[in-house]
Amino acid sequence: MHPEHSADHLAQQFADRHIGPDQAGLQAILDALGQPDLDALEKAVVPAVIRTGRAARPLDLPEPVGESEAVAELRALAGRNRPMVQMIGLGYHDTVVPPVIARNVLENPAWYTAYTPYQPEISQGRLEALLNFQTAVADLTGLPVANASMLDEGTAAAEAMTLLRRTMRSKSSRFLVDADTLPQTKAVLATRAEPLGIELVEADLSGGIEEFGVGDCFGLLISYPAASGALRDHRAIIDAVHAREAGVVMATDLLALTMITPPGEVGADIAVGSSQRFGVPLGFGGPHAGFIAVRPELQRQLPGRLVGVSKDDAGAPAYRLALQTREQHIRREKATSNICTAQVLLAVMAGMYAVYHGPAGLRRIADRVHRQARLLAVMLGAAGVELEHDAWFDTLRLRVPGRARAIGAEARRNGVNVWVDGEDAVQVSVSEATTEEHLSAVLAAVTADRVNWGLAPGTAVPHSLRRTSPYLTHPVFSAHHSETSMLRYLRRLSDSDLALDRTMIPLGSCTMKLNATSEMLAISWPEFAGIHPFAPAEDSAGYRELIDQLSAWLCEITGYAAVSLQPNAGSQGELAGLLAIRAYHRSRGDEHRTVCLIPASAHGTNAASAVMAGMKVVVVRTTDSGDVDLEDLRAKVGQHRAELAAIMITYPSTHGVFEDSVSELAELVHEAGGQVYVDGANLNALVGVARPGAFGGDVSHLNLHKTFCIPHGGGGPGVGPVAVAEHLAPFLPNHPLDPGAGPATGVGAIAAAPFGSASILPISWAYIRMMGADGLRRATLTAIASANWLARRLDPVFPVLYTGAAGAVAHECILDLRPLTRATGVTVDDVAKRLADFGFHAPTMSFPVAGTLMVEPTESEDLAELERFVDAMTAIRAEIDEIAAGAWPVEQSPLRRAPHTAAVLAGDWDRPYSRAQAVFPHGVDPAHKYFPPVGRIDGAFGDRNLVCSCPPPEAFES
Repeated sequence: MHPEHSADHLAQQFADRHIGPDQAGLQAILDALGQPDLDALEKAVVPAVIRTGRAARPLDLPEPVGESEAVAELRALAGRNRPMVQMIGLGYHDTVVPPVIARNVLENPAWYTAYTPYQPEISQGRLEALLNFQTAVADLTGLPVANASMLDEGTAAAEAMTLLRRTMRSKSSRFLVDADTLPQTKAVLATRAEPLGIELVEADLSGGIEEFGVGDCFGLLISYPAASGALRDHRAIIDAVHAREAGVVMATDLLALTMITPPGEVGADIAVGSSQRFGVPLGFGGPHAGFIAVRPELQRQLPGRLVGVSKDDAGAPAYRLALQTREQHIRREKATSNICTAQVLLAVMAGMYAVYHGPAGLRRIADRVHRQARLLAVMLGAAGVELEHDAWFDTLRLRVPGRARAIGAEARRNGVNVWVDGEDAVQVSVSEATTEEHLSAVLAAVTADRVNWGLAPGTAVPHSLRRTSPYLTHPVFSAHHSETSMLRYLRRLSDSDLALDRTMIPLGSCTMKLNATSEMLAISWPEFAGIHPFAPAEDSAGYRELIDQLSAWLCEITGYAAVSLQPNAGSQGELAGLLAIRAYHRSRGDEHRTVCLIPASAHGTNAASAVMAGMKVVVVRTTDSGDVDLEDLRAKVGQHRAELAAIMITYPSTHGVFEDSVSELAELVHEAGGQVYVDGANLNALVGVARPGAFGGDVSHLNLHKTFCIPHGGGGPGVGPVAVAEHLAPFLPNHPLDPGAGPATGVGAIAAAPFGSASILPISWAYIRMMGADGLRRATLTAIASANWLARRLDPVFPVLYTGAAGAVAHECILDLRPLTRATGVTVDDVAKRLADFGFHAPTMSFPVAGTLMVEPTESEDLAELERFVDAMTAIRAEIDEIAAGAWPVEQSPLRRAPHTAAVLAGDWDRPYSRAQAVFPHGVDPAHKYFPPVGRIDGAFGDRNLVCSCPPPEAFES
């Protein structure tokens, strides 16, 4: 074989393509830092006490392969999966993904590489798409306020439970749960309730109000339709709960709601569920966009993100994230939830499914699903099979005494998975993908009698529960039903946004790095996309092998003994890790260990997660240099020694430096009987260089959507695995429907699906497989080199606030604008908005220090892009200097008036700077200019006048 085509060369080629600077560019960066090579940089910057380095044992990972080889290995793993006709139901359904949405959203980097829309002026496309999702959910549920999605249905139900607890007048600690509720939802509720002191009580609602003793409670969750498929009218029960000053959550199905009376019209306070069957593949359980909708009185308590309509500086309507003070990283230990993310990419898909089909199209799909289920019911009845319920939408529960397992096995031989519930019951769920051939296969499995197919007259939806109210009445749901129109609509929205396919996104702490196309390929393959999470284990053999391999690699990279991939966000990984610590202490009789020490500089989700895990937060001061104050730590450890459960630290620190004292910190906490939680948010500065599990960590959550290349997708999907030392391994998450998902002694289900967002795990698998140990180490050190080069170049322009003992930063740096703000009035917001005129996404604003910008270049940006960013920041500093010199008042400066739209450029010009300076500042090529679609948005106006569903068309008239 020619050397250029060898496996080693192909693997090297992938690493070189992932890492942005070429050999000459990297050498220029190293020369500027006074370092001859990456090995020398590592010794100069990374503390010896944590360093793995080449002298120590390198990562034990398989030799890397090239892109085609990795794809071939993934094909082999996919071939071990067995896609079936999935008629299991239980919250997961076969669906038809419109190709125009699959190709132009799911597989389009303009959508999947975008970040959370914290800079709304350059995020109008994804914000409009999310507003469509919110509107569809609100319309279908009959509740006027819906958020921009939840992590899954189980999480949505748990958040609804805690929302009711803090808003209802009832002082009870009891939460009632419909016994006929999805088992995974009940499991997530149980995991979340116990640390908060909430008592869960299952209630049989099948007998109606006569047999239902409401008792004392603060809320009730009703499943509508129920897990068994049953449709019941619960109005009397809802009234009885309300009479006790408690609230009602309804877990429901969006497709069914096109036919049945919506929760808001039967009296529910909150509706939750999953939008998966709105055109999102099964994917072995995720990612899927959960939803939550509430009545107006609860809107300001709604967890997660909420897209609202405000106006820009020209008075034109514009979208933004509303009520942002609800973001949990801001509220810290006072947070009511640790959710700080969403499932944006999947919510966009579901919302576009509603746009593409429209109200009539959705009703046609629902009618066909119901008609197919009705047809099967008629045929089964003719064969003498008894159905458990008379009223249902898409799911039939068959009473088959002693025959259930045999029927399930025969159905599988016919290519269909159904749900076998014990020995005596089988459930069959119909989806939009169900055909008469599938129904025949089910019928043949149940009865050997020949039954002639006939008509299925009538409906199984009771008259009292039939929907009469309109939905999806906004024109957007009637305007894009042809593929041409839909294609152009999606293109128009994506053109409004800045994503990683256009520009560097230098967000500190968020690690916006390359998501290689070869890593993304497998998520659309039917062998991965078409697997039901509760199918028999043999159907997912390829998935399980991939999960085992990825888990082993992550353990090797982090130095831990075991990992769970179930948490479907970093926040959920945090919660899982803290619950493991709590369970460990309890197993040793140390129930009193409930104090969690958290540095003042920590990610805000840390404090929120500790509270959710039933812990008391005690804040440890940080020094002027940003490090944990060891003297204060010693004092706090001494004060709380008897009840110390853990400390949560981020390493490298949230201030972007390697702290030399991390091992000393760990020893202090361990000596007092506590555990050390190392937040993995900044793991991109450690992979191949240091292992958290080897320098004192007992547990870490990892962000696969940061360090391991799963794209952010506009603010989700994500995966937040939790990795633990051996003594904590028995307390990892598990799942009631899959014994292979975790230890029997585990803390319960964190996510609805056994392996969380399994369908995007091939992305991280491919990244590690193609990079190998040396490539991962090079990526880490290149990220550190690029951050230090940026810090060195920008420090004379915007001073770098924190450096480590060696005068260096880790993988990110904090630029201090506070002196300039005091001198000129220019704020971080002004710089962020002005960067949009240069075609850049802004760095992270005012975190972890108010009035600063945190910059993280990652390893994926080449030297030319880094220089372009430096040039833009230098040009902005020159404009600030002109303000300081009196050239413009700050209110009339190009910074305060930024960003500048094409409409502003074309209109009358009364500004003291030129049009050219406004839209073509230094270094901007007019031929490739990005124009923000709106000017600066008035956030306060949007919060005072909350509009969070599609506004009427006249609102956009000028």
